[in-house]
Amino acid sequence: MKKVSFNDFSSPETMHNPIIFYKQLMAQEEAIFHLDDFYGMGGALVTLGYDDAVMILKDSRFIKDVRNFLPQKEKKEASEETTTVDKLFEWMMNMPNLLTVDPPDHTRLRRLVSKAFSPRMIENLRPRIQQITNELLDNVKEKGKMDVIADFANPLPIIVISEMLGIPTENQQQFREWTHTLMSAALDPRQVATVTNTLDQFIHYIEVLLDEKRISPCDDLMSALIQAQEQEDKLSKNELLSTIWLLFIAGHETTVNLIGNGMLALLQHPEQMKMLRDNPSLLPSAIEELLRYAGPIMIAHRFASEDVVMHGKTIKKGEMVLFSLAAANIDPRKFENPETLNITREENNHLAFGSGIHHCLGAPLARLEGEIAFGTLLQRFPNLDLAIEPEKLIYNYSKFRSLASLPVTF
Repeated sequence: MKKVSFNDFSSPETMHNPIIFYKQLMAQEEAIFHLDDFYGMGGALVTLGYDDAVMILKDSRFIKDVRNFLPQKEKKEASEETTTVDKLFEWMMNMPNLLTVDPPDHTRLRRLVSKAFSPRMIENLRPRIQQITNELLDNVKEKGKMDVIADFANPLPIIVISEMLGIPTENQQQFREWTHTLMSAALDPRQVATVTNTLDQFIHYIEVLLDEKRISPCDDLMSALIQAQEQEDKLSKNELLSTIWLLFIAGHETTVNLIGNGMLALLQHPEQMKMLRDNPSLLPSAIEELLRYAGPIMIAHRFASEDVVMHGKTIKKGEMVLFSLAAANIDPRKFENPETLNITREENNHLAFGSGIHHCLGAPLARLEGEIAFGTLLQRFPNLDLAIEPEKLIYNYSKFRSLASLPVTF
């Protein structure tokens, strides 16, 4: 098998066309292969198939919380040998949240947060999301052009999740900058100072804001989590801080990239874009197909809590296993003509939101934001077109498929 490095997963070539990259990996007919290093986290086993991804997502032997079976790393003094991985590992160990823990902690945290993400609560946000969408498009309509990322895909979900959490308007862009910095710096072992400073700034800001909301609670998710902390559920201080951080990242970062990647996919498939513009009733199925075809999260990981045999290979206790959501979503054994964008696709059990107990809590919100964003954009600007050649588009250096900009004319 051709040697693959972690850089291949986030290279410009992969970001421009992940289908080609993952199709080539899958064509080598090796069900599970070894990667020497994954972003400084050490070696890992990699699997690509849909059924394997579902198994790992649902099998309780594959876990998120390394504290369940690994001794806590000894704290290092800051030195040239300290890396972003060390810093983020320390953060993960001390700041548990829904993404990094397993039952029973995961069950307790999910129960607390899920109240704000029920289908009814999310649907109640529709008028406000539509209002924000209209205002953002009003800001650019006279220009005849826009950057879909900077002018639309970025601010829309930031405003929505910030209002849900209770983050003041004047601080919302600062939150976006923190998360963008962390998502980029986390992949570079040399950026430990950047990661440290970003995390410290975030923690300090949230602690101040939490103190204010304890004195003057509001009708927002942050105030609700404070009340839960002070009642029977007993959120720890670090759980509270980390949960707020996670909700902000998960509540906007993936939606930014769903809108960006999805809009690019439609622009590159004008017949599909016209079909969706002419028939808005296709929006729900179109969102599912865009999530499958151009989903932002391409690869995820778990740790084996015990020895597990897969495809004749033993995954040893403590080993990291990577599974590709992007590859699973183009598995020809699961999807008919998987490399084709088809917004009328009926059988579409994609894994863009994961599966099992860690299935994305914010999926209803992302779907609603996507429906309103794509539907309104296509109706208001029927002559949308790319302003540059697709090969000139630049992607952020990130584990996500994340466009730095998407200039269009209309």
